[in-house]
Amino acid sequence: MWLGNRYFRANPAPSRFIIRPFTQVSAPMQVFALGLSHHTAPLAVREQLAFDLTGLPTALHDLTRQESVREAAILSTCNRTEIYCAAENADVATDWLTHYRSLPVLARISPYLYVHPQGDAVRHMFRVASGLDSMVIGEPQILGQMKQAARLAEEAGTLGTLLNKLFQSTFAVAKEVRSTTAIGENTVSMAAAAVRLAARIFESVGGQKVLFIGAGEMIELCLRHFAAEKPKRITIANRTAARAEALAARYGADTLRLDELGARLADYDIVVSCTASPLPIVGLGTVERALKARRHRPMVLVDLAIPRDIETEVGALDDAFLYTLDDLSELVAEGMESRQSAVAEAEAIIAGRVDGFLHWVDSRAAVPTIKALREAAEKTRHAEMEHALKMLARGDDPVRVLDALSHGLTNKLLHAPTQLLSHADSEERNRLTAMIERIYQLKPLD
Repeated sequence: MWLGNRYFRANPAPSRFIIRPFTQVSAPMQVFALGLSHHTAPLAVREQLAFDLTGLPTALHDLTRQESVREAAILSTCNRTEIYCAAENADVATDWLTHYRSLPVLARISPYLYVHPQGDAVRHMFRVASGLDSMVIGEPQILGQMKQAARLAEEAGTLGTLLNKLFQSTFAVAKEVRSTTAIGENTVSMAAAAVRLAARIFESVGGQKVLFIGAGEMIELCLRHFAAEKPKRITIANRTAARAEALAARYGADTLRLDELGARLADYDIVVSCTASPLPIVGLGTVERALKARRHRPMVLVDLAIPRDIETEVGALDDAFLYTLDDLSELVAEGMESRQSAVAEAEAIIAGRVDGFLHWVDSRAAVPTIKALREAAEKTRHAEMEHALKMLARGDDPVRVLDALSHGLTNKLLHAPTQLLSHADSEERNRLTAMIERIYQLKPLD
């Protein structure tokens, strides 16, 4: 079974880690975020760690079978691959990643990896979802990709209480940031950047023929931006004809079968490709023949796929202008100064929400005690109710029964703290007195 990347082994070897059921994990769980992104790794490294969506459930199941990993979710996009997990430590997840992906020894990829412990992991997820860590500051697509990662983890059964709460908090923070700051205004998106790249070669995109390979979300975004420039012709080539035809109908485009690509490539001035293919779709020989047929008129090729759709050797051809995701970074950096005030506002919001989430995590330590307290109170209530029902059954006055019920509940619920105060030494009594006054909101009588 292919896992979606030509660099990866289709069937991962059996895990070399100790496998234990969740019920045996007793150490405190913490949230960790680990992975790499466009900030830390070049495209050639990022594509080695990318996960295809169809392979994610298998990967998640394998990861959560590892010792100490209780919950997990994986975010894999063009610009980042990140693992979010609830575990005793992050080392097992890092080792699992290198083993599962059959990568070189950890020492060779560790310069590209980052590992965030709990507080930093929460902050990182909030920043990623809000678009602060993106190549294009404020871009909205990453939020949808994080929601998809959470949904896939939930469907795989690897999203527990801790990560579920973290993802929901992450989505709420992203919504707050986008609705209360200008972080998303005037954003230079990947799609807009692709148009600008093409405009560097041609005076006007409006006079060119544009071919889109693929029919996913990124292609549709690019199509929308290119269509606004009113190109001479728009064509969509996709493996699934129905999807291509539906997209073409919305934008007045025509369609092309993928097996016609080699024969028809010379007809197009601009090619934008973004598919989930594990192998390149546009090869060096195909482009060489197309350029010869075009009598060496220039051709712009924008490869937005991970793994890449267009062979890298194409970039060496004189009349082919090949751009990849990494090439977009120069463009998207322009105009960022105008968003710095919005970034500062967003960071302030995130800082406050991180503290709130960590407080929730800390409060979970008291959950077992709260449950035990409620169970003890319920046991007392049930016993007193049984006694009251017996009194009523033998014909006792209801008022007297209610009085006895209330006195019984009061005496039994207050017995333990009263006895503790009575038998404590002076120092402990003072501490307990202050605590009980706080719990019951008491004002001491003179």
